[in-house]
Amino acid sequence: MLDKTYDAASVEARISALWDEAKAFRAGAGARGGKPFSIVIPPPNVTGSLHMGHALNNTLQDILVRHARMSGRDVLWQAGTDHAGIATQMVVERQMMERQEPGRRAIGRDAFVEKVWAWKAESGGTIMNQLRRLGASCDWDRERFTMDEGLSRAVLKVFVALYRDGLIYRDKRLVNWDPKLQTAISDLEVQQVEVGGHLWHLRYPVEGTDRTITVATTRPETMLGDTGVAVHPDDDRYRDLVGRHVILPLVGRRIPIVADEYADPEAGSGAVKVTPAHDFNDFEVGRRHELPMVSIMDTEGRIALLDNEAFTAGVPESEELSSTIATFHGLDRFEARRRIVWMLESKGLLEKVEDHTHAVPHGDRSAVPIEPFLTDQWYVDAKTLAKPAIAAVEEGRTVFVPPNWAKTYFDWMENIQPWCISRQLWWGHQIPAWYGPDGKVFVAETEEEAVSEALAHYVTAGAISDADARRMAENPAERAPFLTRDSDVLDTWFSSALWPFSTMGWPDRTPEFERYYPTSVLVTGFDIIFFWVARMMMMGTHFTGTEPFPVVYIHGIVRDEKGAKMSKSKGNVVDPLDLIGDFGADAVRFTMAALATPGRDVKPARARIEGYRNFATKLWNAARFAEMNGCVLPAGFDAKGVDQTVNRWIVTEANRTLAAIDDAIAGYRFADAAASVYRFIWNTYCDWYVELIKPLLTGEDGAAKDETRATAAFIRDFILKILHPFMPFVTEELWERTAPEGSPRETLLAHAPWPEPIGEDPAAAAEMNWVVELVTQIRSVRSEMNVPPAAQVPLFLVAESDEIIFRLDRHRPALVRLARLGEIHTATVPPKGMVQIMIGETAACLDLSGIVDLAAERTRLSREIEKSAKEIERLDAKLGNDQFVQRAPIEVIEEQREKRDAALALRDRLTAALDRLSG
Repeated sequence: MLDKTYDAASVEARISALWDEAKAFRAGAGARGGKPFSIVIPPPNVTGSLHMGHALNNTLQDILVRHARMSGRDVLWQAGTDHAGIATQMVVERQMMERQEPGRRAIGRDAFVEKVWAWKAESGGTIMNQLRRLGASCDWDRERFTMDEGLSRAVLKVFVALYRDGLIYRDKRLVNWDPKLQTAISDLEVQQVEVGGHLWHLRYPVEGTDRTITVATTRPETMLGDTGVAVHPDDDRYRDLVGRHVILPLVGRRIPIVADEYADPEAGSGAVKVTPAHDFNDFEVGRRHELPMVSIMDTEGRIALLDNEAFTAGVPESEELSSTIATFHGLDRFEARRRIVWMLESKGLLEKVEDHTHAVPHGDRSAVPIEPFLTDQWYVDAKTLAKPAIAAVEEGRTVFVPPNWAKTYFDWMENIQPWCISRQLWWGHQIPAWYGPDGKVFVAETEEEAVSEALAHYVTAGAISDADARRMAENPAERAPFLTRDSDVLDTWFSSALWPFSTMGWPDRTPEFERYYPTSVLVTGFDIIFFWVARMMMMGTHFTGTEPFPVVYIHGIVRDEKGAKMSKSKGNVVDPLDLIGDFGADAVRFTMAALATPGRDVKPARARIEGYRNFATKLWNAARFAEMNGCVLPAGFDAKGVDQTVNRWIVTEANRTLAAIDDAIAGYRFADAAASVYRFIWNTYCDWYVELIKPLLTGEDGAAKDETRATAAFIRDFILKILHPFMPFVTEELWERTAPEGSPRETLLAHAPWPEPIGEDPAAAAEMNWVVELVTQIRSVRSEMNVPPAAQVPLFLVAESDEIIFRLDRHRPALVRLARLGEIHTATVPPKGMVQIMIGETAACLDLSGIVDLAAERTRLSREIEKSAKEIERLDAKLGNDQFVQRAPIEVIEEQREKRDAALALRDRLTAALDRLSG
């Protein structure tokens, strides 16, 4: 016997344990000879906790996975976590500091890395356990980690292969440098922060004249590294100065004035200072004009001028130069900024200062401004690797859903820059490169291979003897000073780029790799198309010869219910674990699916999640109703052979719902699939079918009653199956609990066959849907016109066909009961003075005389229509105001649009109600 109420917390814990014990989600579990279906989870950071983005992403994946598994496919959903270089290193360093332990540099690299592994063993599985609470049906026994032995071997093989193919190289270029963490970081780890700063207008003296040229900058401290001034080639103001030089104040460096289209004649003075070693745009200008690269900072963001040969190169010795070096060397960059401004002002070279709000790039973890920094790093030739990955999408071997995201992919891939893959960290895949005493690089998968290659090279070059080589080969201590390993580690995205095939056992041709690669689809957010999707495409096509997935489904981001982006500073971050605790995992999951409309962000409101909790309760109550009325599915029951019209109708609607769900899931239209499931369960089954069959179930025993009980049980099981991918916990519980007494289910619901088409009876469907539509419209009129609930309203039906009269006679008791009608009459023309509604070609007229004052009702409706029209006019004016649209936050604009849509819908409903009043 089912409990009176559904307790999500206890059920979810029990069902999760049931799945674990049965190893329900291991690769191939429940397969019935179907084709492979595989998905790799976007690996969350090992430091992470479940957030709303994870809840959305993994819910959508799980819907696909559970649907495929129930459809008999051989399913692998590969789980795992990312080692998250910077994030993990920071967590462990913070922990060491809180415990007042020596810092990482004090204990050394090996000891520190051991501490990180120990932390990972103790705390690194948090998010995987949280995904289980969400109901994710991954193969948990195959969980992988980007630094486990197998994946690390794949990383080494890829690095060495790309290096030997000339696709990995070492170069001196600008990178995003985090002075606090002292490492290069990726663009994804940079946040643009709006700050109130200044725009300083500096005067540079033109050599050999009494003229100056004014340049504006937000970073005056970088002027010490200026090596040029750029003006637009079509700017007549400076045409005569192109090719001449200015003398850099405080330094004395002679720097050229160059013509470059980067300079904007409409911005400021039209002239810009060029600092190639400290600005990404200036770096490109400097390369075009072969300007020197003068770096004037160290790794901690301090001015570094002493013994800086690039800084003094070509600069005449002078007291001013010596004073500048003495004044600024060792200063923090922001203190240097203040002093430079003061010194230029004292020399009359500061023209003006303007307040200026602008975006300053900050490290997302350190929260300090990043510094474009010129340094030696390792790079991947992404341009070469991108070509086959671009072709794969152009030729349709991989498609984006929605398709507009392909343009984003192409825009980035066709303008791709070298990928900086080295990081100045200790936690991560250490770069497999060793340096000889002369700086020559030896790249190999193991130290032994690198040593062998290096010794052979130096013996051939005559630098060491054969005997020395043998001694060093046999004794690591002997070669330690001779060969030094690169201390950098690889960008986390490097190992993540191999995820689809490294998790399958590559570089070995394992059975899993042969069966499940390429994967079936990738589900991810648009924010990592560049950083992850594109790089998986490049690595997958290069190393396996096949695209890693044929479909990339891109979902939106999760915002708060008002449409604002969630952030800790706004205080609007929603914890999905709190929502699961309040409403249950099934309600959270169904909300994510119901809101996953292609091309739109997801804005879950607590009221909506609560509504879907009520949906689970409604299903539970419907199952209890069936149980209390003896609805049991007999062996051999054939739904295609039912006789009662109401049963033929529900079977037909089930068949149509199944087709809609399958079509929506195949097209990654999750919201459409969820809507079809919801409508069938809540509206068709619970609201209509259950109500329509109550007289049969409580009537005399006989064939009709037996058939209806069996049909109700059949449709209940059908419902559990179609809802399972969306709400797995409550459905699995009901599947087990509603099994016939003494006949337990043959399999878990997770492994039960997905429903097959049942067949349709269009005539029965048309007949019963006519009844449903008639009752619905009558209820709507009663509600709109405030008809008292107990009032029994006479109905006059203008029946123009025998079929309508037949339907009326057959379903008269149901109409009276469900629409709370009085007498039902037929008529040849619509009677005057009644409220008229149209059901297809049939007019149904309600006699409200003596119940509702129709004249007063017309007045009320007209007043409400006028009120809603004014609201629409007000909102149209607001949304038509360009200043409002340009300045208001996107969530505010979206809120106004939603209000307008609601006002339009209200006006239409009121107008329809007024139109119904005849006579």
